[in-house]
Amino acid sequence: MRELSLYIHIPFCVRKCLYCDFLSFSADDISYVNQERAREKEGIQSGSYVNQRRTGDGGTAGTIGMQDYVNLLCAEIALRTQYYKKYQVISVFFGGGTPSLLPAEEMGQIMDAVRASFVLAEDAEITVECNPGTVDREKLAYYITRGINRLSIGLQSADDDELARIGRIHDYETFLKTYRAAREAGFSNINVDLMTALPGQTAASYQKTLAQVCALSPEHISAYSLILEEGTPLYVNQKNYVFPDEDEERELYYMTERVLSKAGYHRYEISNYAREGRECRHNKVYWQHGDYLGLGLGASSMVSNVRWKNPEEMAAYRACVEKLRQIEKKLRVPETAVGMEDFAECLRRSGSREVQPLTLQEQMEEFMFLGLRLIEGVSEAVFRETFGISVNEVYGETVERLLEQGLLVRMDGRLFLTPLGIDVSNVVFAAFLL
Repeated sequence: MRELSLYIHIPFCVRKCLYCDFLSFSADDISYVNQERAREKEGIQSGSYVNQRRTGDGGTAGTIGMQDYVNLLCAEIALRTQYYKKYQVISVFFGGGTPSLLPAEEMGQIMDAVRASFVLAEDAEITVECNPGTVDREKLAYYITRGINRLSIGLQSADDDELARIGRIHDYETFLKTYRAAREAGFSNINVDLMTALPGQTAASYQKTLAQVCALSPEHISAYSLILEEGTPLYVNQKNYVFPDEDEERELYYMTERVLSKAGYHRYEISNYAREGRECRHNKVYWQHGDYLGLGLGASSMVSNVRWKNPEEMAAYRACVEKLRQIEKKLRVPETAVGMEDFAECLRRSGSREVQPLTLQEQMEEFMFLGLRLIEGVSEAVFRETFGISVNEVYGETVERLLEQGLLVRMDGRLFLTPLGIDVSNVVFAAFLL
């Protein structure tokens, strides 16, 4: 069977962080979650859960309660399954937003829908992103009973002042309680998210963060540099903060690898580190140009070299699910393979947005610049097997130039970035755009 990964978008948050431009709904406070259904029954439109566009303009597109959204999501899961009868799901990733904000039973409802609609591999990696303070041991233990076997906890920093400056809802002590609860519940595969280039962050404070996290010994650590996204509160008010300068930011970047390598984590992707055998299986699907299906509001997909995304407006997403329901029988796929254009047309008819069948050139470009994010790089044999042509025939001059510049290495049939190449990775990636 062909392999498939599922991304499931849960857009609810307690409160949007000041740097966040993800598609998510902000609640005034966590108590609002429990009041939502009662308020809707009373006909009160609070406007707290609103669809904020990626531009950060805060424009509203309607409100929806958690249970209503979960019902809509489960309907999409059941209706999307027609094309994927011969696929085996090797990973499921709940992202957001804050998926752990959902009541445990609603997470169980989604997992039931996934199992009923897709062939789930016995060893499938199933990850839930969670923010400290949004789960307890009881909820985490329930996750395990539903097959969820990996957590990704958003710490960002162990410094409470740094957390406050970026609008996080927790402090370090809350993170510790969440982490310990996860271990007590039985989780043996945990990722911790960290961020550098935060306002007020110093080499000393970041070194302390790394030391405290390493002492906990999670299986995986992601470390990303803060990007000021246009329209976010942190971007708009950046003059009110002191950020590390370029040299300080580079030192934090190099410190990550030095400290984590010494602590026994190997770097397997530009921003990701893991204990042996604990690499994130789901994210490697993206970097290795595999098939993934996005479910939920605004979720992106790439299957059979066709890209598309779900609507970002709630009303349009609901309409998309209704269209899927109306044309369900027409979406049934015969035993013979369906052509790329036929598949793309089915997606357009169902209300999917930005449907883009990738040209052969685009497929080769993505194979190279996504694969080179991995420290192991790309396999020249797999490139030939996939495209029927060698890397040299397509990129010979580019590869030779990058080898001469010390940005690439060719070894044992693979091409991968040198340490210098990693430092200027965006320049290298751009070189592979034909």
